[in-house]
Amino acid sequence: MFLRDKHQNRQEVKANKKSDSADVFLDSDEVEEPAILRKRRKEKTINNEQVSHDILLDTSTEQDLPEPLTTEQEEAKASKFRLSSLFSKTKSSKPKSETTEESSAVHEEPDFDGLDSLSFDEPDINFGDTLYIEESWSDSNAEPSGATPDAIEPKATESKSATITKEQADAALFGEEAEPVPSTPAAHKPAFRTLSEAKQLDSLGGPSSNDVESKSDQKAYSLPSREVLTKPKPKQGGYTEDELLALSELLEQRLQDFGVKAEVVEVNPDPVITRFEIQPAPGVKVSRITNLAKDLARSLSVMSVRVVEVIAGKSTIGIEIPNQVRDTVYFSEVINCDGYDNSSSPLTLSLGHDISGEPVVVDLAKMPHVLVAGTTGSGKSVGVNAMILSMLLKSTPDEVRMIMVDPKMLELSIYEGIPHLLTPVITDMKDAANGLRWSVDEMERRYKLMSKLGVRNIAGYNKKVRDAIEAGKPIEDPLWQPEMAMFSEDGVARTVPHLEPLPYIVIVVDEFADMMMIVGKKVEELIARIAQKARAAGIHLILATQRPSVDVITGLIKANIPTRMAFQVSSKIDSRTILDQGGADQLLGMGDMLYLPAGLPTPIRVHGAFVSDEEVHAVVEEWKQRGEPEYIEDVVVNPEDLMSGGDSEDKDALYDEAVKIVIETRKASISSIQRRLKIGYNRAANLVEAMEAAGLVEPMGTNGQRDILIPE
Repeated sequence: MFLRDKHQNRQEVKANKKSDSADVFLDSDEVEEPAILRKRRKEKTINNEQVSHDILLDTSTEQDLPEPLTTEQEEAKASKFRLSSLFSKTKSSKPKSETTEESSAVHEEPDFDGLDSLSFDEPDINFGDTLYIEESWSDSNAEPSGATPDAIEPKATESKSATITKEQADAALFGEEAEPVPSTPAAHKPAFRTLSEAKQLDSLGGPSSNDVESKSDQKAYSLPSREVLTKPKPKQGGYTEDELLALSELLEQRLQDFGVKAEVVEVNPDPVITRFEIQPAPGVKVSRITNLAKDLARSLSVMSVRVVEVIAGKSTIGIEIPNQVRDTVYFSEVINCDGYDNSSSPLTLSLGHDISGEPVVVDLAKMPHVLVAGTTGSGKSVGVNAMILSMLLKSTPDEVRMIMVDPKMLELSIYEGIPHLLTPVITDMKDAANGLRWSVDEMERRYKLMSKLGVRNIAGYNKKVRDAIEAGKPIEDPLWQPEMAMFSEDGVARTVPHLEPLPYIVIVVDEFADMMMIVGKKVEELIARIAQKARAAGIHLILATQRPSVDVITGLIKANIPTRMAFQVSSKIDSRTILDQGGADQLLGMGDMLYLPAGLPTPIRVHGAFVSDEEVHAVVEEWKQRGEPEYIEDVVVNPEDLMSGGDSEDKDALYDEAVKIVIETRKASISSIQRRLKIGYNRAANLVEAMEAAGLVEPMGTNGQRDILIPE
């Protein structure tokens, strides 16, 4: 047969030029072509149409062979495809395997190569330049996804056994339209594009195997991309090694000038400050160095010097000196860290960098409440925005809902309209008190639900409810009563509702002092109840104030909120009010803070992340495009107003408390009410006048006293 004759000719060529057989296959321009190929080239030049019919004849003859290809031929064919794919990008390079006997065996059948090039290449095929044919095939499959030769091997084997019709051969030679051959490499391109698109969707917060929500919820609430955040700029501050060595010697000299002998044993540079750890001489008290803080700042020509008396696990003393050039800590570099990405809590907060430059990532669920204080310009509001953005980039509205109180109507009003809100941003302090009251009621309701289900916290509750839903056996609401049944449009009573997973609730108050001044003692009691019990129910507080006085941050509040964040304050008294120790008065401002976690005796110095208004707007707009908020109207409504039908709309929120005081003391005195409720004179006078209008007390007599008409 024709193919066997060509095989014998090939064996003769191999016997005569065994050492050059691989080069004949790879580069026909360097050595003499086989006789049968040279003859075919001449025939092709004389009559291209006759050559085409001869090729078709060869193809049909090969397919009509009764004897299948041997195993050695199949392996040789697959090896040829592997070699061509590995070296297709460097046309002139010669792989080492071509000089071996195995590579010589690969190229024993030039006719199969001609058929493969017929399947893949364009018209005017150069049968001698096989390397060019393979390079053209490989370039059409340029793999950014790192395809391996093993992935190509089964496709090459499949193309060898595929049936090539006359129409397909004509299309390959003359460019006519025809159906593609099943083994065409272009058929594999969409797979790579689909994988790339899937990775892009996953990076934008698409569904993943670790998500607990349903696919519909994932589609409705995909997390915003972090690409909207500002990219960090190159660091420009800090000291060189020579400068640090000079500063260490200068610090030792200044301490020696004040009669304190100490040695610098370690230096920790930071974008904002540099900590020098000194080892004092035996017999030197720490208090001596602490009292020299201002003198050291003056002698070193710096703004302030902070002395860290105790460093955990070390016997050294820390002296923190501000850098001459201060670098900004961007929110994007803090949030793009392993600690934030690996945290499973939806209440993960990114605060900033510590003195060693490591990101500080905490969990609000473990705090479980935080008190933030600092003067104007200290970075307090920026720190609150960083905490809010951390939750917005980590959790969906199904996981976290928020109540925001903004008396200044400037800081938190920017978040108006995000789907995480339970109610519009509260600016009226009376509505704020009602919001706290609703939170207390919600806390009690959640405790009843958890008690009925036999769980101890909201995490256990949500797990049990989700497991029941996945098993197809949802749990009915155990607190539902028949009188609570709602009727549909046709008058049929609806069935008992099923339990759903409960989201965490975060209450953010930007200016807590203003709320205390207007609403008074009632707010303090509500906050104390939430701080004492709401942790297991999944309700958490973030309270911020710029006036850390004892009448705002009372002992009752401090006792129930152990986690504190102190930004720069004006005096040591304010620092002790927040942290129960000094140090906050020596901070540098602009996000420099002392973070005191629950259970630690000493605070951690953190350089807060800077969040620009553009970043906040970008994240808020991302969430507004993903959904609208579902407000709960009862959050800011006083339950007493609902029961009275709205008659007490204009009644002061402290009216009932004032009446209770009058009944207990049997004295309707403005000063007494003012002192007991910690409110202003005008408000106390209005309360007394309201009691007089309601007939509870008599008008003032000539002696300045009012008789109480309420029986004891």
